[in-house]
Amino acid sequence: MAASKRQVKSSAASERQVRDRTLSDKAYENILAKIMDGDIPVGGKLPTEQVLSEELGVSRPVLRQALKQLREDDVVVSRQGSGSYVKRRPEGAVRDFAPVGSIADIQRTFEFRAAIEGEAAYLAAERRTDADLKDMQDALTELERCIAEGELGVAADEVFHAAVCNAADNQYFAAARSSMKSNILTGMNLTRNLSLTKPQDRMRLVQSEHYDIFDAIEARDSDAARTAMRAHVENARKRIFEG
Repeated sequence: MAASKRQVKSSAASERQVRDRTLSDKAYENILAKIMDGDIPVGGKLPTEQVLSEELGVSRPVLRQALKQLREDDVVVSRQGSGSYVKRRPEGAVRDFAPVGSIADIQRTFEFRAAIEGEAAYLAAERRTDADLKDMQDALTELERCIAEGELGVAADEVFHAAVCNAADNQYFAAARSSMKSNILTGMNLTRNLSLTKPQDRMRLVQSEHYDIFDAIEARDSDAARTAMRAHVENARKRIFEG
């Protein structure tokens, strides 16, 4: 009986966390839209928590989750005793390539990728075969062609990252990544489309990060491979909100 009550409480707590996260994501997207639309300019102060929570119809704890995510995205900054201020205004082009309401989910996908693919790269450096290296090199060669011809390159980008996971020689990395494939492709599509709106140096920068990963795996430097992969995925996440 006691165990049953604990299970009910645990289930209720889990449902509450999911509900709060959903509400927090909506609040996050709404505040982000205000900033992207210029309703709150760079350097401008966000309304108080009380005003925002009433305006968005969420509790203050839920609102604080949204503000925390915006700080992590480097979009707003909090000043002790003063409030939150807009640090940068993400480009409106973000909404041209990302489905409405998907930006919070895309950011969490990047967090997932940094963790999973960072460890996969670590093991890939220890376990990779010549065939694995060829798969990665072939993907990089295709990405070079895409850059030269001004193509998006999402498919080749995905092949490279999948090849790193396969080189880890642990099917659970590939399985975990496969379960998130549609989310991952959405994020890749967004970041590469945004890069195409920039000078070609942007795509070259992204490609140089791929080569850092490849070189570390080829050299069997596990720590460097993990660091390079995590940095690449985190940089991709940050590039969404460069402004």
